[in-house]
Amino acid sequence: MTIAVTAVTGQLGASIAKALIAMNTGEPIIGLARTPDKAKGLGIEIRPGDYDAPDQLRPSLAGVDTLLLVSGMAAPEDRIGQHRNVINAAKAAGVKKIVYTSVQGADEGTAFSPIIQSNRQTEADVRDSGLDWVIGRNGIYIEPDVEYVDSYLKAGEIANSAGDGRCGYTTRPELAHAYAQMLTGAEHNGQTYLLHGPLLTQAELTGYLNRAFGTDLVYRPMSHADYLADRIAELGEFLGTVIAGIYQGIHDGALDASSDYLAAAGRPHQSWGDYFGSLKSVR
Repeated sequence: MTIAVTAVTGQLGASIAKALIAMNTGEPIIGLARTPDKAKGLGIEIRPGDYDAPDQLRPSLAGVDTLLLVSGMAAPEDRIGQHRNVINAAKAAGVKKIVYTSVQGADEGTAFSPIIQSNRQTEADVRDSGLDWVIGRNGIYIEPDVEYVDSYLKAGEIANSAGDGRCGYTTRPELAHAYAQMLTGAEHNGQTYLLHGPLLTQAELTGYLNRAFGTDLVYRPMSHADYLADRIAELGEFLGTVIAGIYQGIHDGALDASSDYLAAAGRPHQSWGDYFGSLKSVR
């Protein structure tokens, strides 16, 4: 069985490819990339994989049995068509199974909802493709909060509009392990999984960061309007609005759900005590 992973120059795509390589099943693994030269370090065959180039995608998927489709980063109105290019190319090339990396969040009512809606449309397109399929709805990456700790320390606080809302966070390595299982196990076919670890409030996240980095940060809740203005000022209109929408969804309970990680991955998600403990040990 030949497995192809799209967007292998991105962090998630590369992590999934590495997880498949580490399984050492002997099955061929192919990486697709918009810029193939950037993916040579993975040590697998790399083929062109631009979501906007259907004529390029079809030959790149020749001989592939199972495809991991990483959700694109384009604007919501563009990514549906891009994903359809990949799905249609997969069907034309004889691919038998598609695994899609979707995302959790509020379907409506937040600035992040248009992205959620575009992902839900791709989920429908995958289910309607006539191929075997598995869908993972990823929780929120926790790595950006870790990477942002120096900025938090400079401010002396973590401030956003999530309030007391609980969020299903996860990490790329944990997602990569789950997707490797979903790609290689037929028992997952036809399933949609919520992929995240134990739920966290912002106050709990702040506590974990303090213990890992020896900081004394506090969490300060903000109004949605104030946080939106703050994010736009720092990140620009598009990204700032998206980030603010994510935290509004956390506040409103859109990311407070039971996890299917165990069923998808075959083992429990890493605990936050273990994750942050590992950060403390290497700092």
